[in-house]
Amino acid sequence: MIRKLLVTTMLAAGLLQAVAVQAETIRWARSADPATLDPHAVNTGTNFNLLHQLYEPLLIRTYDGKLQGAIATSWTLTSDPTVWEFKLRPGVKFHDGTLLTADDVVFSLKRAQAPTSQLKSLLSSVDTITKVDPLTVRVKTKGPNLIFPNNLTNLFIMSEAWSKANKAETSQDVANKTENFATRNVNGTGPYTLASREVDTRTVLKQFPQYWGRGQFPLEVTELVYLPIKSPATRVAALLSGEVDFLQDLPAQDVARLKADNRLHITEGPENRSIFLGLNVGAKELKYGDVKGKNPLSDPKVREAMNLAIDRDAIKTAVMRGQSIPSGIIAPRFVNGYEKAFAAYPKSNVAQAKKLLADAGYPNGFGLTLHTPNDRYVNDEAISTAISGFLGRIGIKTTVVARPIALHSTAINQADTDFYLFGWGVPTYDSAYIFDYLVHTRGKDGRGPTNATGYSNPDTDAKIVSLASESDKGKRDATIKAIWQTVQQERFYIPLHDQVLTYASTPKFDIPVSPENTPFFKFVKVVKK
Repeated sequence: MIRKLLVTTMLAAGLLQAVAVQAETIRWARSADPATLDPHAVNTGTNFNLLHQLYEPLLIRTYDGKLQGAIATSWTLTSDPTVWEFKLRPGVKFHDGTLLTADDVVFSLKRAQAPTSQLKSLLSSVDTITKVDPLTVRVKTKGPNLIFPNNLTNLFIMSEAWSKANKAETSQDVANKTENFATRNVNGTGPYTLASREVDTRTVLKQFPQYWGRGQFPLEVTELVYLPIKSPATRVAALLSGEVDFLQDLPAQDVARLKADNRLHITEGPENRSIFLGLNVGAKELKYGDVKGKNPLSDPKVREAMNLAIDRDAIKTAVMRGQSIPSGIIAPRFVNGYEKAFAAYPKSNVAQAKKLLADAGYPNGFGLTLHTPNDRYVNDEAISTAISGFLGRIGIKTTVVARPIALHSTAINQADTDFYLFGWGVPTYDSAYIFDYLVHTRGKDGRGPTNATGYSNPDTDAKIVSLASESDKGKRDATIKAIWQTVQQERFYIPLHDQVLTYASTPKFDIPVSPENTPFFKFVKVVKK
């Protein structure tokens, strides 16, 4: 009966193929679909996961966290400490058969700098981007930038001619809900081409016969069928029934059971991603709260009370089923600037939290709305429900409003929320990425696009900007520590934990966990029986 119900459900969603699936096909299930295929429009891991199969950046970060050349074969700092030189791989072809040149790289990086691009902060230190010859590009930064290549791992290269011919020269403006040709069409250099796409239902990718990496990578997976399945129970059922080969978003509550199933291959490891709560500390009055005329979240005592009310260990045990690493900082352990002292978190103390609320003038608490995604992070909605319960113990009546990540991230990018659950990965492995997006004053110098807290500190802004041009590593690291001390003290974010990733697949495929949560299927081998 269960099997029959599952098949009926999946057929209704258009998830099953009408023909038998070949051994080289991976049916890949995730909890959500990318919001767009425009490679410079949205800064979310959901988009990058799929786009890394279709497009390529100059560099990628592999499973071991090291940088590896993709379109670039070398990246070196020239005699001028503000100029990085990138040598491009010869013979790289776009899916339409045209050759990639330096013109495409210059065009793409400039496209990613556009006001509509959510990736522009990655290039905020750039002064000029120039072509030296058909296979050489130089990027001049506004000052010495020691880690600039780290910023490029999710900046995909597009065809200039294709983009201009299809009026997609400018990145899609997701905030204003516009589209362009690149929203639903692809012409990349990646190992797979776009064969078909049904938004929120099914996307099929086919191996690109003229891929430059043929002979260098296994390329044993010839077809990818991407299946967004929102329901955790349905995703797991699809895996167990054989309708899905690879499940990336494994529900925490099912990990132990699936590990014991000898029909499956399980891999796990820590993710380069922190989960936290954002608080609107800058508004004069909350839009989604019941206190009028003032903002309770602007009071440090209220923020500390909320921090003390939350029981991170209980979340780990009861909600995450052990699949989290509680933390007191919004930076994973992989990141330059992470310190164990910052990661220390307080034990829940309801009595102290109530006293702080009363001292702040809210002895009876107040009402608040917690916005949360319900299809992006491991047990995201369940975490938010638990947070609501913890805050309720100290009198803060919290209404949880859950929504898909596409809507949730748009609201954060528009600062249309007062209290929200969010997650942040750090592809650069450096704290500056966190500061540029989440701490710097919103909208100033292209930084702070994802800072929905209203926090603004000119001194901190200046320190953040200096990181992009400080050539002395010791001084730079000291500045990073100083910024973290401010962030920890101000507590406009409440850290919860770092995610632990678990992948499940049929034994036919060995897909290791990537700290970036981005599988590269060109590396995957089919396990021979």
